[in-house]
Amino acid sequence: MSNHAKDETVKPAAPRADDAPLLEIRDLAITFETSNGPVKAVRNAHLTIMPGETVAIVGESGSGKSTTALAAIGLLPSNGRVSAGRIIFDGEDIANASEKRIIELRGNSIGMVPQDPMSNLNPVWKIGFQVKETLKANGLAGANSKERVAEVLSEAGLPDAAARAKQYPHEFSGGMRQRALIAIGLACRPRLLIADEPTSALDVTVQRQILDHLDRMTTELGTAVLLITHDLGLAAERAEKLVVMYKGQVVESGPALEILRNPQHPYTQRLVNSAPSLASRRLQSQKAKDALAAAVAELDTPADADTAPDTAGATPADAGHAPSSIPAAAAKPPAASLDGQRKGAQAGETILEIKNLTKVFKLRGALGKSSDFKAVDDVSFSVPRGTTMAIVGESGSGKSTVAQMALSLLAPTEGSILFDGVEVNTLKGKALFDFRRRVQPIFQDPYGSLDPMFNIYRTIEEPLKIHRIGDAKSREKKVRELLDQVSMPASTMHRFPNELSGGQRQRIAIARALALNPDVIICDEAVSALDVLVQAQVLNLLNELQEDLGLTYLFITHDLAVVRQIADHVTVMQKGRVVEAASTDEVFSNPKQVYTQELLNAIPGATLLV
Repeated sequence: MSNHAKDETVKPAAPRADDAPLLEIRDLAITFETSNGPVKAVRNAHLTIMPGETVAIVGESGSGKSTTALAAIGLLPSNGRVSAGRIIFDGEDIANASEKRIIELRGNSIGMVPQDPMSNLNPVWKIGFQVKETLKANGLAGANSKERVAEVLSEAGLPDAAARAKQYPHEFSGGMRQRALIAIGLACRPRLLIADEPTSALDVTVQRQILDHLDRMTTELGTAVLLITHDLGLAAERAEKLVVMYKGQVVESGPALEILRNPQHPYTQRLVNSAPSLASRRLQSQKAKDALAAAVAELDTPADADTAPDTAGATPADAGHAPSSIPAAAAKPPAASLDGQRKGAQAGETILEIKNLTKVFKLRGALGKSSDFKAVDDVSFSVPRGTTMAIVGESGSGKSTVAQMALSLLAPTEGSILFDGVEVNTLKGKALFDFRRRVQPIFQDPYGSLDPMFNIYRTIEEPLKIHRIGDAKSREKKVRELLDQVSMPASTMHRFPNELSGGQRQRIAIARALALNPDVIICDEAVSALDVLVQAQVLNLLNELQEDLGLTYLFITHDLAVVRQIADHVTVMQKGRVVEAASTDEVFSNPKQVYTQELLNAIPGATLLV
């Protein structure tokens, strides 16, 4: 098949045979040269994309999905190369095409929407200038470049596009920045768009808006889409075909719903089972599972039997975790019997109470004037000891501001925060120091929350030193115990954060939070930056630790699918106010507010298995 001339590649796709693939990857191998020798990142990969079709590649970090896509657009790092196989685009093998030919194809024929808008948009260039640069690079700016820039931004769903073109990336929300990247990716009307985790950092409702708009645009333009994601539910909902990659190899491919409903490869089965968007019940600890099995065995044993299963170690909490009809708060053992709880504490009593909490920020305006912005407006809820309360809402709903006030990192404008019956706002000196020991945070970004200059031992030991707990020998023993609690080898002590994966870093952050034997841990988007399998591991770990140590969690998240797995109670926030509060089962089975229903409907793949 002949190549398109350069001036023709920017136009909508010409008619072609229905059975001719737009992109075909055959037996692809990609090798990276490292100081330790060559590393094969991708081996024998294969996929086919027809014109106008959406194909999704799914897999965890390091599976080779992004590397495969980057090879198709000639953007491999300088130490990477296609070492075998073919990449056939529109009948032409471009696996080892010249740089000049790749540049001709890039933008005009193959567009890309990268993952992180903040690192892929130049912070010192206005949005309009960055769109214009793309058009100029492909000879499409023309005499009316401002009008064309505004048209492209408007097509991507940005309101008042001409004015938005004059703004900088930091003046956009996350969703708006992602729309700007989509505008740049589709500005030259490519025949294939590579979307690499285009919405992984966005709220589910914003994610849905972005993907719906991307669907509309690509349908109107007849553009095929190669979607890269670690979310199997999202992939199955948006793509006709799925390609599952594991350790650089394609392990399964086929129609999306067929793979979702009947996965064949063990790795695909793990992805389906771990995907929070497809989960339908709260996690159980292993202790709870064992106790439930013992209870069932006891029920199955005749009452006059000589022997009965040994259930001496089982508690009402152990048996009470499984049935969803039993409230989790009532399913906890007496807190006084658990390591790390304060003397006399009882399960079910309120440990954290928020009353009429309000936070007003002063926003600087023109000519020195300022205006009030109410980020949190009259919020009230309580958290029973030993349970998990989830605060859910979109970005800007005020949930993280509530968390910062609960940690006493922000002073409330009005209202009160009671911890174990004591007003937090009045704490000073030693009393505040003791409060910080009992309430610990786990933050969203495992890359930013650990000091890169501290090794893991020093990272975990630091709170023990600050609070003058033990001597060097006892602190080392404690660090080893904490690493064991979060299923990390003791040898990790001598490593640095940059030597660990995202999931391992988050385990270290959890170990650090546990170092002072806290009563409450506040998790602010603690798993939102993790791959689905790593996310499942961390959620299971948090659940096991709660069961073993009697911990109370305040879990801040925008993802209701994660809430279903980890929380006992849910508080839904919108624009600074609480719009709904109930048990997790009640919120999912019978949401009272339209906003809550919208959040539920936006969960990717939530209804695909129904």
